[in-house]
Amino acid sequence: MTTEERERSQPVQPPDGAQSEDAQGRMARLRARAIGLDTRPGLLAVARGLRGRIPGDERFGDALSTTGDTPVQVIARGVSAMQPERDSVVKELGLAGLQLWQSLSEATGRGRGDRELALLFTDLVGFSSWALEAGDAAALELLRAVGDAIEAAVLEHEGRIVKRLGDGVMATFVEAQHAVDAALDAQDAVGAIEVAGYRPRMRAGVHWGRPRKLGGDYLGVDVNIAARVADCAKAEQVVVSDPVLERIDTEGLKTARSKRLKAKGAPRELRTVAISRA
Repeated sequence: MTTEERERSQPVQPPDGAQSEDAQGRMARLRARAIGLDTRPGLLAVARGLRGRIPGDERFGDALSTTGDTPVQVIARGVSAMQPERDSVVKELGLAGLQLWQSLSEATGRGRGDRELALLFTDLVGFSSWALEAGDAAALELLRAVGDAIEAAVLEHEGRIVKRLGDGVMATFVEAQHAVDAALDAQDAVGAIEVAGYRPRMRAGVHWGRPRKLGGDYLGVDVNIAARVADCAKAEQVVVSDPVLERIDTEGLKTARSKRLKAKGAPRELRTVAISRA
């Protein structure tokens, strides 16, 4: 066979640029098909229906439910951020798995459950007015000192700080007695703080209820009631609701006259009592 005959028998190779364009075209077609499947209404309906049938919060994945630093919450935030501009079967199935994971964690006591808790709210009376006059540096110094005092009291009594609320905190406790002891200790510690000649005046409220845990936060009627219990306290007062008073040892405590909690959304029969150490 001559050289010319051998060259004619070899398959014709397209230029390198043509090969690249053909590969890119195949990839684009595969991507378009994948997106088509990922957004197909029928498959989306199946994925969402699955989430409604498996245990857990079927809306797990939104900003409220993924607030926190547990592994499932961190991963869920990443999955929720996938293709936010369109619905996605892959995202729904991913969240379904995380929803089940979260539910199993909750069932073993590491997440939301149906157990009752003591809810503590604190804040400083008159802080904002003082801070306007004192300036940012003094206000920050005071907030740090107050924060350290309250956090130490909460942790000492086996509580957990859920969030910081400017000049106050929200904390939860498994035992009502621990919440009350923490509030009274925090009151004493805050009362000993002085910054630029100013002594902060803290108030606190404790309520016993069954809050709903969502992500790293707690929501629900009992959380709102606990905040209203704190709102009705005066400066340097700790106020507790009747359900808390029923669950604590009042020996060594002074209790004021019981009052009905007059707050929107609070049960009409709910009463509160200001307490202090004898």
